[in-house]
Amino acid sequence: MKMDKNKLVGMMVIAIVVLLAAACGNNGQPAVSSGQPGDGSTPEPISRASLYETSVFLGDSITEGLSYHEVLEEKNVLAGAGKTAQFALEDMGELVSRIPEHIYIQLGSDDILWPTDNPLEYSLSHYATLIEKIQAELPDATITLLSVTPVTAEAEQTEPRYRNIAEYNEGLKELAAEKQVGYVDLSPLVAGHPDLYDTDGIHFQAKFYPLLLDYLKDASDRQQSVK
Repeated sequence: MKMDKNKLVGMMVIAIVVLLAAACGNNGQPAVSSGQPGDGSTPEPISRASLYETSVFLGDSITEGLSYHEVLEEKNVLAGAGKTAQFALEDMGELVSRIPEHIYIQLGSDDILWPTDNPLEYSLSHYATLIEKIQAELPDATITLLSVTPVTAEAEQTEPRYRNIAEYNEGLKELAAEKQVGYVDLSPLVAGHPDLYDTDGIHFQAKFYPLLLDYLKDASDRQQSVK
């Protein structure tokens, strides 16, 4: 039995539409990436540990929190309680052995309390020597000084010498400019997270340290965009 000509044409049109739909994907649009690795999709964010893989943080007990709270591995942190700029000079051998590409230095919180006539001048002179030694031993490393973090009003009342933090940071900023190294003011970060102080009002809780690393990355990105 012969098929009606109009019916045959209709079936052909339907077949063409089906083929086009299959080729184009959803709603006639080109097929999109599945998002699987290796197909050009957006890569996973780089972890903080990877981002600071070739960095070393040199500092006191506040800096030590990075490894104590397991935010970074111990190989990336060279710090300890009571560390001053003078005592940090003793770490030069260990620092050089790690061959860091970037060195973040956060010292001064203990220097301010040093029992000498002019603790700021005393500390900054050793700080300058420390920077010079690093520049001589690790000439390819980038150095960034981090400001002394402020303390709570209660901690300042208990230890009035902490009132010198702002003045110390001004000296540190001038030193960074003189030695042509980086400087990052951490005061805005701390001011934005007063709830992350530890009970002594000086140190910080674990949640503070990932924010610190993100803050440093943002500061680095801003500096790079200016260059």
